[in-house]
Amino acid sequence: MSRLDKKQALLNTALTLFVSQGFHATSTASIAKQAGVATGTLFHHFSSKDELMKQLFLTIKQEFADAIKAQLSQQGDLKADTKHLWQVAIDWAIANPLKQEFFQQYSMSPSIPTAIRQQAMNDILSFMGELILQGQKTGELADYPLSLMQESCHGQYLAATRYFLDHPDMWQDEAHKQASFSMFWNAMKA
Repeated sequence: MSRLDKKQALLNTALTLFVSQGFHATSTASIAKQAGVATGTLFHHFSSKDELMKQLFLTIKQEFADAIKAQLSQQGDLKADTKHLWQVAIDWAIANPLKQEFFQQYSMSPSIPTAIRQQAMNDILSFMGELILQGQKTGELADYPLSLMQESCHGQYLAATRYFLDHPDMWQDEAHKQASFSMFWNAMKA
């Protein structure tokens, strides 16, 4: 197994164990053992379990952002573009339930330091802030502080994905899909 394969195996195993057992109940030894590497190898890649958690969080956030950016719509209609982005984001959650469950458990957890959450929001998901600022500039979105708007969007996303992960058939129901976006949009519009 190459160095990169070992690192990815550690991240994949940590994801599974953190979701199933919790961060505090998961030991570095159990991560290494399940990943099929020596504990020393884990510490070669990550200085601590906290560092592994941070890296896992940022890696998944980047994967999420890349998937959304690859399908960004630029129709010039803010509401239509935002609706498309909302649907792509929830599609990603449904296609990646383990990763989304990780977000459900850890996005607001003290296990993820505020600076790391802010890095994810302001760097990795910067296109979201740009979209909000664009909507505020045109008067379509409420002129609330950007960081508060971003956190509100994030909370609504977590709530909607929790619902649709618990009721996957409802994401196929057009009325539920439309209602989830309408609640999201109405919370932001001017």
